[in-house]
Amino acid sequence: MLPSYLLSLREGIEAALIIGILLGALRQIHRPEFVPVLWFGTISAAVLSILAAVLLTSFGLEMKDPGEAIFEGFTMILAAGLLTWMIFWMSRQARFMKANLEVEVHRASQVGKRAIFFVAFVAILREGIELALFLTASVFATSNALLTTLGAILGLGTAILLGWSIFAATVRLDLRRFFQVTGFMLVLFAAGLIAHGVHEFTVVGWIPSMIEHVWDLTSIVSGESTLGQLLGALFGYNPAPSLSEMIAYIAYLTGVVIALQLTGRKPQPAAQPQA
Repeated sequence: MLPSYLLSLREGIEAALIIGILLGALRQIHRPEFVPVLWFGTISAAVLSILAAVLLTSFGLEMKDPGEAIFEGFTMILAAGLLTWMIFWMSRQARFMKANLEVEVHRASQVGKRAIFFVAFVAILREGIELALFLTASVFATSNALLTTLGAILGLGTAILLGWSIFAATVRLDLRRFFQVTGFMLVLFAAGLIAHGVHEFTVVGWIPSMIEHVWDLTSIVSGESTLGQLLGALFGYNPAPSLSEMIAYIAYLTGVVIALQLTGRKPQPAAQPQA
């Protein structure tokens, strides 16, 4: 539940910032008649994202091995790649998000309501599809759709509350620190998804395990225990990992750390967006 909560909270905060920026841009140009259209675009994107999450998860859960393992493996690796892209994108582009969205709104307002609809729809749909893919991968990693759904609902609810509080000036949230902390945790979560994906591919024989069990900590923290499930959901913990999984996990973390250092930043140092 915690990974889906964290993912939903982060994506929800980003969506709330986007909506706030779009509404603020409409106020600046004194076009309140476009506000209902903007909300319609936002709601439409949210509904489509929910449908995408349900379809992806249902499709994967209904498949049988080896198709199920292959689908889950690709989904986890794709979600990890998208998470990584999101972290680097936020570290480079967050400071320009407000200005870019305002320019898009100004241009769209000269075209008409349909253009405003698509500005909101596309901006929110990107966040929604990302979250749909992340939640689908989380369901496959934890094998618990109910807890993943509950965590997503709580995360989005918290994001809505925080978003309203930020724009109502009742809460001051250090967004830069928020994205730093969540970005660091998401890097570890993505590494776990990579390891899970490699595990699924070793099951179907696409990737050799090399050494089936590098170690076995089942007697200390089993994968079925509460702590083991929490560590597995957050960081991809496997009490008896294969060498292939370990190589994938370490290679991903090493690559991300080096890449972040080359960009001159710590994990997920996004500039604070201004709504």
